[in-house]
Amino acid sequence: MTKVRSLVLRRMRAPLLLLIVSYAISILGFVLIPGIDENGQRWNMTFLDAIYFVSYMATTIGFGELPQAFNPAQRIWTIVAIYLTVITWLYAIGSILALVQNQRLKRAIEEGRFKRSVSRLGEHFYIICGYGETASLLVHSLDHRGIRTVVIDNEQERIDDLSLSDLQQYVPSLVADASDGEALNIAGLHHKKCKGVVALTDSDHVNLKIAITCRLLVPDIEVICRAESTDTEANMKSFKTDHIINPFDRFAARLAMALHSPSMYIIHQWLTGIPGSSLSDPAIPSHGMWVLCGYGRFGKAVHRFLTFEGDTTRIVEADHENTQPPEGSIKGRGTEAVTLRRAGIKEAVGIVAGTDNDTNNLSIIFTAKEQKEGLFLVARQNRRGNEALFKKAGVDIIMERSDIIAHEILALIITPTLNEFLAEVRHHGNEWTCELASRLIAVVGDTTPDTWTITINDENTPAVSERTGPNRSVNVHDLLVDHRNIEEMLPGMVLMIKRGEQNLILPKDDFELNNEDQVLFCAREGVRQHVQWTLSNRNVLRYVQTGEVTPDGSVWRWLHQRKRAREAAAS
Repeated sequence: MTKVRSLVLRRMRAPLLLLIVSYAISILGFVLIPGIDENGQRWNMTFLDAIYFVSYMATTIGFGELPQAFNPAQRIWTIVAIYLTVITWLYAIGSILALVQNQRLKRAIEEGRFKRSVSRLGEHFYIICGYGETASLLVHSLDHRGIRTVVIDNEQERIDDLSLSDLQQYVPSLVADASDGEALNIAGLHHKKCKGVVALTDSDHVNLKIAITCRLLVPDIEVICRAESTDTEANMKSFKTDHIINPFDRFAARLAMALHSPSMYIIHQWLTGIPGSSLSDPAIPSHGMWVLCGYGRFGKAVHRFLTFEGDTTRIVEADHENTQPPEGSIKGRGTEAVTLRRAGIKEAVGIVAGTDNDTNNLSIIFTAKEQKEGLFLVARQNRRGNEALFKKAGVDIIMERSDIIAHEILALIITPTLNEFLAEVRHHGNEWTCELASRLIAVVGDTTPDTWTITINDENTPAVSERTGPNRSVNVHDLLVDHRNIEEMLPGMVLMIKRGEQNLILPKDDFELNNEDQVLFCAREGVRQHVQWTLSNRNVLRYVQTGEVTPDGSVWRWLHQRKRAREAAAS
């Protein structure tokens, strides 16, 4: 508000001074010029009468009551005062209208409103830098889960789109350069409830600057950054950025995972999918020769990972000078049948349409399908609005970077231990992962499971926390007993328990919990509430462990004892 006040006073200083001077001259003239009353006596206006008269005269409200009838001298001065004050008012009103339309004032007002909104946040929140397709997905997903966000973007149109979005909670937003330290400060970088900063702008340079700024200003805050080049990624790592997400590398790594460990790839897809959606076996590619159309950042990442897996690639690239593909690459876009035949499409097991143009990618897919049936089809989708087209095209795996980045960040924010579990799974062989996949299907059925992490402590799990001590214990089995029928188990399982630096994968039912353990659950959608009820309610936990219903409170315990005494006497 200091900026607003300063700007208003600076722009309105001259008009206000002119108004004051014109009013002072007019009032002084009416006080000094004598008049004649109805008795022929000389009279002079008082300052109160003069101020009253000039006030309604200058604003053109019209003449009302007068102390006495004016003489010619007073009428002449009235004409002078009318033109003087009315012209001054026109100038002042013009200055006010210009000030209202001033962009700097609008920005200052919005900044003040934004700053107050952020300062009033009472829940933990994340600062989202950039509001493109990825950030829109992330903000809506976090809002659905009750996690607050604050958004900064340098384009007014994007902020307007956010303000029109159907969100459950109000999201403070500001048009500003997210790499500016002052903008981050206003957005709550030093706020005690700020959990972290997510850099999702379209520029790697801006994301890098955000990472550096956050690391220097608040070293302990969590920073998640998007990076689409290896150089930027390496630079971010040098500043110890907590999480760096390269969508091209992440997708290429998943494609490689599908090649060398299909069961691991299936588990990864199931656990990172949208809870409640239909659970289906993802398409699995085969080893062999691949045709790769496009050798930009995405193409380079796919080529690197496919080569690491031992597969050969034939690269089709139109711009050899800028992309510098390896020797033997075919020059062309891949949309022409002759180009694909030169690349050996007849001998290929799959094709990757990886250009930065969705129309070309769809054309490549259709042309390849005409040349050879049974190809494994991989396509890069650049714009989220074309999702229906790629699905209709029959593509086996669609690379949509907004989805990849948003899902990776959601996993980091909502279930951070899930990534650790998936990393641990990669150390096991196909046989172990196949058994885990079968177990998941048996537990969660045909829908994508819900995953979440809970820390055993007094705040989150009071019932369990107070029973983790000498002569008392709670094990994994107790958490998954259905409190509605203790003879049944809830459709869920514990994937991992993180105890200090140790990750305990798939703990047995009799594994006993300790305080500060982080428990990673996996269950059907809706089971979480029942598990939380057992974790929080002492009576429910006691019931699932012993099968006995013990009333809480002295009155209920007394009534329960009376009831048991009557039952004993009757028997």
